[in-house]
Amino acid sequence: MTTSTAPKFPDVHVQLTGTDGNVFAIMGRVEDALRKAGATHDQICAFCREMEAGDYDDALRTVMRWVRVS
Repeated sequence: MTTSTAPKFPDVHVQLTGTDGNVFAIMGRVEDALRKAGATHDQICAFCREMEAGDYDDALRTVMRWVRVS
């Protein structure tokens, strides 16, 4: 069994380097990017719930599971 490393929204890119590293600022940038890409309200809510489920490192891993980051 292989595990896909492609994000759920591979066409969505969010830059994290050189920006505010506060988890809420990151969440807001990703939410905006998902919204602009046409993600549904339910998808965005699922992303937020996943972001809030763990610590900071978990949140960053969540972002990488949902969008491309740099």
